[in-house]
Amino acid sequence: HHQNMEAANQLKEKHGISVEVINLRTLNPLDINAITTSVEKTGRCVIAHEAPRTQGFGAEIAAEISEKCFLHLEAPVKRCCGLDTPFPNILEKEYLPDSDKVVKAVLEVLEF
Repeated sequence: HHQNMEAANQLKEKHGISVEVINLRTLNPLDINAITTSVEKTGRCVIAHEAPRTQGFGAEIAAEISEKCFLHLEAPVKRCCGLDTPFPNILEKEYLPDSDKVVKAVLEVLEF
């Protein structure tokens, strides 16, 4: 399982929380309609990707959500990303967002 689907399963089983997972197949073109439809429905968004937080594509998605869905948001957009360091191969587990980090990010957004 991909870490985001694993996180969704953990949230459902352990917390009774249902989440939508959007697995973007392309970044250009970006399926902004799928994203905005979900954000308008849920009022929240966690962006999880393996790239560093700073200047990662998640920041672009967060900006698009801010521009198009601001009045629908019930919490700030949260990014769950790799660390802002060179990729340390030996520390991959600590560096990359895994399902536990995604679950933590979702819970923080829900508690806002």
